Amino acid sequence: MSRYREIVAALAGAVLMAGVAHAAEDTKVALVPGGPHPYFSAWEQAGKDAMRDFKLGAADYKVPQKWELSQQNELLESLVTQGYNAFLIFPGDPVGSVSTAGELADTGAPVIALAGCLKDPSAAAFCFGTDTGNSAYLGTKELIKALGGKKRIAHFTGFLVDPNTQLRIDAVEKAAKEEGAEVVQVIADIDAPEPAEEKINAYLAAHAGEVDGIITTAWVPAVVSANALRKIGDKRIKMVGIDHDEVVLKGIKDGFVAGTMLQNPYGQAYIGSFAADKLRSGCTVKADAPFKSNALTNKFIDSGTVFVDASSVDNYVASMQGITKDIMATFADTYLACK
Repeated sequence: MSRYREIVAALAGAVLMAGVAHAAEDTKVALVPGGPHPYFSAWEQAGKDAMRDFKLGAADYKVPQKWELSQQNELLESLVTQGYNAFLIFPGDPVGSVSTAGELADTGAPVIALAGCLKDPSAAAFCFGTDTGNSAYLGTKELIKALGGKKRIAHFTGFLVDPNTQLRIDAVEKAAKEEGAEVVQVIADIDAPEPAEEKINAYLAAHAGEVDGIITTAWVPAVVSANALRKIGDKRIKMVGIDHDEVVLKGIKDGFVAGTMLQNPYGQAYIGSFAADKLRSGCTVKADAPFKSNALTNKFIDSGTVFVDASSVDNYVASMQGITKDIMATFADTYLACK
């Protein structure tokens, strides 16, 4: 978490460049993921920094106890009664969360889908997150580049209830097919320590000699795979991971991991808090905003992704800073109409 504090100084100039007024002090933003997960931990510091920089009344990180849609819905209902009036949510379910988003919007609160999208039509102003399909596609291309002529790939990925998981599965398959590679195994629903440890270690114990590369497109499988390859001690199998866990970063430095696809959770929460306040303060989403489309929504904004390998891993924080700074500098002018 401490490394995210380094991002704040780099953002100061971008905030000034955005030319925005101080935010309303009665804005209380709730940042609510679908459940406990290390990916979202950066949201907490980003909320605190957004509260300070944009003069918000609050920008608080609130986590359901379990990855259950009912628990997230109950938490959101409770937050409304506590006076929160702007919501950044990772949908517990891209379809099942649509009605909840509508109920939140009916209270007058802006809703932004963060890190994962709601299925259109929904009350979300937009979806702000990683272009997960593109990230998985680029990561697979980087893996195949590292493999050279050997192209038997295993793909370890996240929860099937996560709206990003199928996008990642499809993207890995597409990239592999384009390069003449074969995805010999997909293991999903393992973005938690126990199932990831059990299934990845069992698979490698039985089939390590049958794969040349591993692509991981969720945090916990990336960590478990990096540890597993280190234990095996044979660097023949190449791996491209995702995110910035220290285990994965050390694996890159020590040659057990070829690289990792960074996401931008800090920027999602920091810029998302800014945008939620502006919407609550009278701004609207521009009718001609240059949104992208994905399988769930036509109102998607990419929060950025970048590949880091041994040549760039020591400067990964700077890479994340750069992504957030660039988006922040033009966000208001690009996406918002403010009187």
